[in-house]
Amino acid sequence: MDAQDLELRNATYARFVELGRAPRAEELGDEAAVVDGWRRLHDAHALVLDADGARIRMANPFSAVPTPHRVRANGRWWYANCAWDAFGILAALGADGGIESSCPDCAEVIWIEVERGRPQQDVHAHFLVPARSWWDDIVFT
Repeated sequence: MDAQDLELRNATYARFVELGRAPRAEELGDEAAVVDGWRRLHDAHALVLDADGARIRMANPFSAVPTPHRVRANGRWWYANCAWDAFGILAALGADGGIESSCPDCAEVIWIEVERGRPQQDVHAHFLVPARSWWDDIVFT
């Protein structure tokens, strides 16, 4: 990743946090140049684009689309890509907050308070896909 792509990546993440949603390419500069940069970042696994290759799907740990994993922090709600990324949002923001999810088996609501980077109750997660295979299909993972 060169300096220009790193700058675009940092600007993309900063705008995602500022806006509470994925930025559109034209909000970051010349639309064609931004999309080209995003494609390079996508190829480098620095973010994930939608199937059209022009819009952000994931800027890990943030999700640009609704998911079952929501995070409350700094007075707003965020979507996380998975349960693990929900903790990552709080870490990325350096904030206390709460994670709302549901059991994939029984649909029971799960609520986890996080203070000073630590969950306030015992939690466990099971990952079906080994980490070495996550990028084989990152949206499914």
